[in-house]
This record gives sequence, C-alpha cells and structure tokens, in this order.
Amino acid sequence: MSKPEPWKGSAEVDAIIERMAGELATLLEHRGIANPLMIGIHTGGVWIAERLHTLLALDEELGHLDISFYRDDFTRIGLHPQVRPSHLPVLVDDRHLILVDDVLQTGRTIRAALNVLFDYGRPASVLLATLVERDGRELPIEPNLVGLHARLQSGEQIKLTGPQPLELVVGQLPERRTKTPSN
Repeated sequence: MSKPEPWKGSAEVDAIIERMAGELATLLEHRGIANPLMIGIHTGGVWIAERLHTLLALDEELGHLDISFYRDDFTRIGLHPQVRPSHLPVLVDDRHLILVDDVLQTGRTIRAALNVLFDYGRPASVLLATLVERDGRELPIEPNLVGLHARLQSGEQIKLTGPQPLELVVGQLPERRTKTPSN
C-alpha cells in the first residue's frame, strides 16, 4: 500500500463501533438470540470484536479465528503467511455465532472463515458484522451489520490500524507486475 492517508480517526471509529453495538443488540433481540458466541477474524476483526464484546457485555469468552491456511490467495501473499492460533472457547455446534471482520471487500476472507468454523462444528446460525463494507464483492457474501459503506477508487485499499487507537486509512495498492512467458 502506498503511503496511507487518514480516512476516519479514532473518535469516528469508536462512534461507529458504539452504534454497531446498539444495532447488534437490537438484531440479537429481534432474532431471539440470548447467548451468542462472538468470534473476531485476525487481526482487525479481533480488535473490533473486543470492543463490541465489551459494549454488549456478552457472557461467553471472545473467540478469535485465524484463516491463514484457508486462504485462496497464496500466489499473491506468498507461501509463508503470518499464522496466529485460533481460539474458540466453546464448541460451535448448535450455537449462534457473531463473526466480526474489519473490512469486507471481495468476500474471500469471510468464505475462508466460514470454512474454518465448519471444521469446528455446525453452528445454528452465523451473523456477520463488519466495520466497513466496500465495493468489489467477488462472492455472494452479505453482512448482517455494517458500520459504514465505502466507495473507493480503482486500486485503492482501506485498512484498519490499531489496536490503540483504531483508525481507518486509505492508500493506493502498488501495480501488480504480471509475469510474461519467456521464449
């Protein structure tokens, strides 16, 4: 990413997360979900989930998920991903889950996260909460709760920085060089 430019400061991000917590509480009440298990996707999703978990005063310990081995973009990121352990404090079978991520763009991270979760068991339901939903969807993944929607220029990327403070930055991705076959 080129030199990132500030997009949303910590006060704005905190206000968005507080609004999301209120909307999530309403959604859980509407669906009759009393004791959900919240799971953040490393890394930014965990930061958002920690704040939402505290604001909602959920009883169950927060879970976190690493999707490194479930990604489909090793050709882009290389074969040596930064792997963190996943932690699910309870079984997911027949549980209502809240999956949290920072930025939803293509849908591929969420697809990978769902694959990981289903390797652990069969949840009763999965709600998806994202801080930012931006254009560029490649898979039919739709969040249940969105903090804000972003339309960016071609080649721009949005990133959550943190964990203290949480801020959103925008930057230009470097142009990808394509290999040409040698004759």
